[in-house]
Amino acid sequence: MTLEQQIQESIKEAMKAKDTVAMNATRAIKGEILLFKTSEGGSREVTDGDILKMIQKLVKQRKEAAEQYVAAGRKELADNELAEAAIMEKYLPKQLSTQEVRARIQEIIAQVGASSIKDMGKVMGVANKALAGLSDGRTISTVVKELLS
Repeated sequence: MTLEQQIQESIKEAMKAKDTVAMNATRAIKGEILLFKTSEGGSREVTDGDILKMIQKLVKQRKEAAEQYVAAGRKELADNELAEAAIMEKYLPKQLSTQEVRARIQEIIAQVGASSIKDMGKVMGVANKALAGLSDGRTISTVVKELLS
């Protein structure tokens, strides 16, 4: 079963259970998939990798919105955003810890032969592909900067 089919089944289950948070979260993912499929220049077929990228983007958006709601004193809205993010994260592979990311990036730096911060672009290109779905871009960037400085 593809990830898209799993999401479709989750929407049905959430509707039957009358779980509005799960329903909103899975419908948001489905909406992104439909936008991708119908976008200009978008391939009609969507891969699980594409869906994982979409989910990561949606989770990031939810977490950033929650931070803004907390700053504005709207905890109930922040809780809703975080609940949706938690449901979306169930579809993502287990995220690597910072130590695991650091170890992988050290291997990539050795593989690429990077020695200074000037080589950050080369390392980031390889690291983003190697760690796609396993870590967010901000963490990867921070670790690469730290190791090359």
